[in-house]
Amino acid sequence: MTLSNSESLTNLLQKLYDRTTEAMFFFAADGQILSMNEAAKEIIEPGIYKKMLEGDARSICLTCRGYTSEEEQMTCVSCFMSNPQETLTSFQLYLETRDLGVLPYSATYQVIDKEQQISVLMLRNLTQQTQTQEVLHQKLRMQQVILAQENERKRISRELHDGVAQEMLSSLVDLRVLKYMDVNDKALEKLRQTEGSLMRLLDEIRHLSVELRPAVLDDFGLEAAFRTHIKGLEKNYGLYVHLDSDLKKKRYEGEIETVVYRIGQEAILNAMKYAEVEDVYLNLKETKGILQLQVFDEGVGFDVNNFTPQGTGLGLYGMKERVELVGGDLTIVSGAQTGTKVQVEIPVKKERATNENHNR
Repeated sequence: MTLSNSESLTNLLQKLYDRTTEAMFFFAADGQILSMNEAAKEIIEPGIYKKMLEGDARSICLTCRGYTSEEEQMTCVSCFMSNPQETLTSFQLYLETRDLGVLPYSATYQVIDKEQQISVLMLRNLTQQTQTQEVLHQKLRMQQVILAQENERKRISRELHDGVAQEMLSSLVDLRVLKYMDVNDKALEKLRQTEGSLMRLLDEIRHLSVELRPAVLDDFGLEAAFRTHIKGLEKNYGLYVHLDSDLKKKRYEGEIETVVYRIGQEAILNAMKYAEVEDVYLNLKETKGILQLQVFDEGVGFDVNNFTPQGTGLGLYGMKERVELVGGDLTIVSGAQTGTKVQVEIPVKKERATNENHNR
């Protein structure tokens, strides 16, 4: 349809003014509000609206909480009202609204009649966009923190394995040489005791190195990493973890592998601490593009809504955060004397090439 005359255009503009969700304020040269549309009236406190109708030249300042500059989140320095004949486009403004408190708005202040010095302030609510951006920024910050943690774990793990452990091995070799030298029985006994202490310490260092960041996770993937972790648990704690996996040498994005491994590690640790069982079951599989991890036991169980494990573990909230970062879902089912099941499901975009394929 083509507009036939200026009257049709005027009608359309009037409808836009009445029905738009953007708040519009028209100002005279002295700052007095000449008119405002329904969207503007809805966000203004009744007392302030009354002052606006009475012609208070600075009534907009009673509801405005400042705009965002390069220096401050909310400031009144160089306010748009300080130079009413200057057009300003696309700045962020904060208003004290009638029912929802202080809200952010995208603002445009424009001179529309230079002769009569009339200007218009148009506002679009940014609450939803701001909340979306904040959630995104939180996720990005969390990803950066987790990546930094894992990189630091990897660095310390390799230093323990390649530096401290190798030095201790060298010292053990020297001690064993001394045992075959001409030393008295008392000295020989002391050497044997020292050798035993160093062996135990070396085992602890190797265990700590694996706990920090198992190199096998980066080199061979999830199934191999869990098998190594389970062997350590059986040797050091007597906990038997029944592993059922069809992944074999399948590889996934590094972030996904890290999340699944840490969740499995934490779930097994919680079972060992709280479930009062000697057997835990861990299942790993991929079905229709979904990587699934299940860790369950038949222990004493707990109240999922009221559980705060002590220590330095991830905790249930931390586990949920990690899974959500890779677009997955975490489900925890538990109850008194009914055992506990932790289930993770993560969509996997594509399988990483195995080391075999890469070497080919």
